[in-house]
Amino acid sequence: MKYRMIALDLDGTLNNDDHVITPKTREALIAVQERHGVTVVLASGRQAPGLKRESDALELEKHHGLLLSYGGGRIEDATTQDVLFSRSLPNELAVRFLRHLEKFSVSPVVDNGRAIVTTCPANYKVQDESRNNNMDVMTVDNIADAIERAGVRPIKILTAAQNETLVPLMPFIREGFEDEMDFVQSAPWFYEGMAKGVSKSKSLARVCGELQIDPSEVMAFGDAQNDIDMLKFAGCGVAMGNACEELKAIADEVTLDNNHDGIAAALEKHFNL
Repeated sequence: MKYRMIALDLDGTLNNDDHVITPKTREALIAVQERHGVTVVLASGRQAPGLKRESDALELEKHHGLLLSYGGGRIEDATTQDVLFSRSLPNELAVRFLRHLEKFSVSPVVDNGRAIVTTCPANYKVQDESRNNNMDVMTVDNIADAIERAGVRPIKILTAAQNETLVPLMPFIREGFEDEMDFVQSAPWFYEGMAKGVSKSKSLARVCGELQIDPSEVMAFGDAQNDIDMLKFAGCGVAMGNACEELKAIADEVTLDNNHDGIAAALEKHFNL
C-alpha cells in the first residue's frame, strides 16, 4: 500500500511530553516527503498561528504541506499560505454561546484571529494557549460583549476547566446548542464548540477530494477522542501508545508512545525508511 498523505495530530502525538518533535520523528517525516512525495498534514485543534513552529520544523513549506487548524475549521497551504477552507461560527451564535458559558465555573478560550480574548489573563489555560498558539492575550471586561462589538466570527470556542469540573458540566454546556454546534472533548481540560459539520475527518475528505487522494491512501496518527473520526477516515489509523483507550479500540494499529518515536516506528515499517 502506497500512502500519499500523512495526517498528524500535534500535542500528545507529533510532539513529545516536552512539547517538541524528537529528531528521529522529524527526520522520518522529512524523508517521506522528500523520497516519496507524501503530503504531510498537521491536523490540530490549535489556532492557526499555533502550527507554525511544527510546520517549520518539518519543512512543510518546501513540500506543499497542509495546516489543518481549529479542529478542521481552517485549512491552509503551507507553501502558498492560501486558505483553502474556513468555516466559522456566526457572530450572533458565538455571542449567545459565550453568554451561556457565563453560568458555569469555566474559562472560555476564544480568539479574534490575532489574540485570545479573556477577562483575566490568569484564567485557567489562557496563558498556555497563548504560548502554544503564538498569540497575544487581550483583556476585556466581558468576552461576549467584546466579540459582539468587534463582529468577530470565531472558528472555535474552547471551554477550559479541570477534568473533574469539566466532565460533569459538558451536557449542560452543550444544552440548547446541539442543533447549531458540534462539540468534542479534545483534552481532559478542553471541551470544544465549533460550527456544525466541522471536524478533522471532514476537512481531510475535502482536501483529499481536491488532491485526488483516496482515503485508503491516507495514514493518520492521533492520541485523543477528537482524533477518532480522523483515524476512522484514514486507510491506516494509527493510535499512539499513550492514546486514550477509545482511540486504541478503533485504530488499525497501535505504535509506540509520543516519547519513544511512535510515528517514526510506524513510518519505518510502512515506508522502509
